[in-house]
Amino acid sequence: MAAQAPATDVSTVSLGEDLPPMTIDDLIGDTDSLALSKMGFAHLVQHIDYIGLTVLATMAVMSVLTWFYIFHNAFRIWSVKRRANALLNDFWDSPTPASAVERLESEPEYEPLSKIALEAAHAAAHHSDSQGGRMAEALSRHEFIDRSLRQAVMRESGRFETGLTLLATVGSTAPFVGLFGTVWGIYHALIGISKSGKATLDVVAGPVGEALIMTCIGLGVAIPAVLAYNMFVRSNRDVNASLNRFAHDLLDYFATGERVKPQRYGSRKTA
Repeated sequence: MAAQAPATDVSTVSLGEDLPPMTIDDLIGDTDSLALSKMGFAHLVQHIDYIGLTVLATMAVMSVLTWFYIFHNAFRIWSVKRRANALLNDFWDSPTPASAVERLESEPEYEPLSKIALEAAHAAAHHSDSQGGRMAEALSRHEFIDRSLRQAVMRESGRFETGLTLLATVGSTAPFVGLFGTVWGIYHALIGISKSGKATLDVVAGPVGEALIMTCIGLGVAIPAVLAYNMFVRSNRDVNASLNRFAHDLLDYFATGERVKPQRYGSRKTA
């Protein structure tokens, strides 16, 4: 009877006398490393086409503009609130309207309360200079100052809304831009798979996973824009209420000459 050949251990594979044997786990690990090397953002950028690159650049521009307006508006609101209470105290503590106006003229351009008060002071002075004229006959002092204050409040309130339209647009469109990039990436991935003739998991997972990165980027751009939009809308509502309260106090002051009790900026009356 012929001697049987010794059984070979299939769990190891010898590649030569000078090389150590490799296990099946080693071979699987090398395959996984190769698959992972073909996935990720870096690999996506290296193999992206012009349409995908346009989508990626669009979302990058959206993100840059979003964060610019977030920091710009946040700094503006913080600066205004920081200076407002001191400005109101100085204004109402001034002995005469002329001294109060002189104090306001030194305020920076972004400060809205000083611009509204200066508008009221100029309107009152202009109406006084026009006594006996057609304008004074058509509008009373109270009506003329009220119109000027309304325009000033609308103008200053509009400045606080800078960038809100962009934040709303980015928040509503960025996810769909990212989704378009994902659909386009999957479309090209399926074309590549059909050309290769292979539909195994390692072949499909890489391109599809890279395509899904576009959706993640779109969500990452949209979420800060939506949160910032809601925060600034609420903050602007409080600012507008404070500007209107100050405008009513100015109307009483310049129309009647009577001072009102100063109110802290941004405070609310409670029932």
